[in-house]
Amino acid sequence: MRKFRYSLPGTPPATLIAPDEGSDAPPRLRYARYDEHSLEARSVTSVDEIPEVTPNGAVLWVELDGLSDIPLLRALGNRFHLHPLALEDVLSLGQRPKVEPYDHHIFIVAQMILQDEEHTVSSEQVSLFLGPGFLISIEEDPSTDTFAPVHERLRSGRGLIRKQKADYLTYALLDAIVDHHFPMLESLGEVLQNLDNEVITNPSPRHVQQLHECKRLLASLRRYVWPERDVINTLLHDESGLVRKETKVYLRDCYDHTIQVMDLLESYRDVASGLMEMYLSSVGMRTNEIMRVLTVISSIFIPLTFLAGVWGMNFHGENDGKSLPWNMPELSQPFGYPLCLALMATIALIQIFYFRRKKWL
Repeated sequence: MRKFRYSLPGTPPATLIAPDEGSDAPPRLRYARYDEHSLEARSVTSVDEIPEVTPNGAVLWVELDGLSDIPLLRALGNRFHLHPLALEDVLSLGQRPKVEPYDHHIFIVAQMILQDEEHTVSSEQVSLFLGPGFLISIEEDPSTDTFAPVHERLRSGRGLIRKQKADYLTYALLDAIVDHHFPMLESLGEVLQNLDNEVITNPSPRHVQQLHECKRLLASLRRYVWPERDVINTLLHDESGLVRKETKVYLRDCYDHTIQVMDLLESYRDVASGLMEMYLSSVGMRTNEIMRVLTVISSIFIPLTFLAGVWGMNFHGENDGKSLPWNMPELSQPFGYPLCLALMATIALIQIFYFRRKKWL
């Protein structure tokens, strides 16, 4: 996940500075004006080509993809009377999802979580300006179209989107952002399920790395989903009149989706923590099993080593051809060596039998 981008200390408020880590593709500006019976969608190169807003008529949706063109963003702000501090927040990437009401519009910040084919997760900040009769959405990357399903619904006229106002379009975009979490959580659940089977049967250090990656992803998702729930809850209690009562019914459903996502996140976080504890327990049990076997083997060889050490001293001396009384016994026995080996084998067998009776082997 990307770190928060902030202005240099001492920078005047409402200073617009393009992010350094933005896409190299040129910004894309387009609009869609629609009502129940018609749809006009075009890509334009300047703000002057965007039609006027009719608060009680057709809905105007303006999309700006890309943050590198500061004059274009400033012109868009002047055209729709967007607050300069809100425009500054648009360029401050990594913002916490939030809702800020202004005199003529509501400013909404959301985080779209994306996952590519290689399961690499990234986030894209989406800024929304909801006003009377219009909605402006500003995204980071012009090379992607994160709201393609919403465009398709507008073109086909399916559902209620063409029959509703700009606040319903805002709900549709927020709902698309929240629904992006479910496929990612589904794939994450499959990863945790596979890890559950592998950690029990064959724990290895690579499982620790995978579990850490899962927990880091869950923490990042949780950091964005919690505020998104608050965003939708704030819109549910909006009193500016820009969010109609009939739209709040759909926002309530979107709020339920955020609760489901949070429940899944908490459940998966508990599973990941449990798997980490299970891994440590499995490794500890394997270590104890190895140490037990080694201890038993060492216990078997301790008396054998003692016997070999005692009879290996070979103290043997004579005085005038006679053996001294304190010499080592049995050194002159003709069968001393095989008898010593037989004694060692007997002691080892007795110990093995005893250890098996105690279920230590």
